[in-house]
Amino acid sequence: MNDQPKAAVSRQQIALRLLITILFLPINGIINATIVLTTLFQYVYLFVTLQHSEPVRAFANKVIGYGYHVWRFISLNENRRPFPFSELPGEMESPEGEVNFQ
Repeated sequence: MNDQPKAAVSRQQIALRLLITILFLPINGIINATIVLTTLFQYVYLFVTLQHSEPVRAFANKVIGYGYHVWRFISLNENRRPFPFSELPGEMESPEGEVNFQ
């Protein structure tokens, strides 16, 4: 076990983190709406052209990765503040090679 004492956390630090978390709640709503709209656009595009749009797919993947980091920060599972307080994260996972409809 770890016998080192933990650093004391002040109420001011907790209040600041809460304030930043409250700021990210509407940002999370925008992220979710963006993912929904991107998904709907992708399906409309797919129905019309019978192939997916790779730029839209890559954009959606980046937005999903950013949303994941926002949720980790909001839920106290990550200490690094999400963008715009830090760099925009890169892709977490690459998309699968081809879209499969089976």
